[in-house]
Amino acid sequence: MTDAQETAADSSLRTTGGAPPDDVEAAPIPLLEPRDGIPPVIADDASLAEVIAAFAAGSGPVAVDAERASGYRYGQRAYLVQLRREGAGTALIDPVACPDLSGLGEALSGVEWVLHAATQDLPCLRAIGMLPTLLFDTELAGRLAGYPRVGLGAMVESVLGFVLEKGHSAVDWSTRPLPEPWLRYAALDVELLVDLRDALEKDLDRQGKLDWARQEFEAIASAPPAEPRKDPWRRTSGMHKVRRRRQMAAVRELWQTRDRIAQRRDVSPGKVLGDAAIVEAALTLPPNVHALASLNGFGHRMGRRQLEQWQAAIDRARALSEAELPQPGQPVAGPPPPRAWADKDPAAAARLSAARAAVSGLAERLTMPQENLISPDIVRRLCWEPPKSPDAASVAAALSGYGARPWQVEQVTPVLVGALSTSG
Repeated sequence: MTDAQETAADSSLRTTGGAPPDDVEAAPIPLLEPRDGIPPVIADDASLAEVIAAFAAGSGPVAVDAERASGYRYGQRAYLVQLRREGAGTALIDPVACPDLSGLGEALSGVEWVLHAATQDLPCLRAIGMLPTLLFDTELAGRLAGYPRVGLGAMVESVLGFVLEKGHSAVDWSTRPLPEPWLRYAALDVELLVDLRDALEKDLDRQGKLDWARQEFEAIASAPPAEPRKDPWRRTSGMHKVRRRRQMAAVRELWQTRDRIAQRRDVSPGKVLGDAAIVEAALTLPPNVHALASLNGFGHRMGRRQLEQWQAAIDRARALSEAELPQPGQPVAGPPPPRAWADKDPAAAARLSAARAAVSGLAERLTMPQENLISPDIVRRLCWEPPKSPDAASVAAALSGYGARPWQVEQVTPVLVGALSTSG
């Protein structure tokens, strides 16, 4: 039994079947009901004020989760926020009815928030006024601790010995009212997060990785909001088939038209028009609505008015001057794609090959994914433009300059110095 499992076995977890197993390596126990039942959904200011007071008076870390409606609605807003804290119990909050949760965020300032895959939920939590000053990410902790499967269900099962029902993870959380089985699922998602956190903290400490994890958590909590993606239309699935600039312009016009419609209707862009249809229309550049209607994705179910708006987008692309057409590729900051290195700079390609092998070997010894040990982009940048004298001090300075955390610099500097030196 691992330290994480021992911590879990000592905890006071309960299911509808009673106490947790003495040995979590036995058959896992289904977690069927929240220990306090399914709480009512908070959807008015008075109830929210009571929740804020209760959670402010609670003790210890607070488990936090959010449910979005990806694939159904436009954007990534939260449609349900779940919290659990010792002394306060579990709360389910409707951020549509209560769109400003800054009061709750302020009440929990200075409290450690426990999230699973925090970077997925923090943007939608930030949008409603909730942002942690301290956090513990159980998914990232699992990666650093060397767990092969780090989804919440897999972690709860392997570490705590309980099975979470995951059947509602991809439902339309914008549905109102939310069905009771969905609310049960949502409450169970935060039921064991703090128990999982405690077990993983002990495991990380035993492995000598707890300070590494804390540095990672601090970096996530202090990171600024992501910059808007430049030219998001270039990420259209199937874009690699589009080679000509006027075809690229058609993708851009169709993508932007779709995005405006999706935003106005508050639906997922894919429900307005699929990426495959955008790419086919751009490759074909149909001259009129009749030709457009013969393409996949623009069939008989699409009305004349809809067809005309897509044809108008294609016509706008046709009318652009050469100077107005998009360039084949985005300007890329940093080194070129590694596949081009052998031709552009064989010495850099040799350095990258040696560095990747060295990082891979170290990650295996430390039992963690390579990308968590050091960002592949940092390794590429270092190998493309290495220090003139690749000694420990210069390599460490370069890694820090690229944003590596102190623990990463300490671990990878020796092997990268060796790789840069031997590859010449």
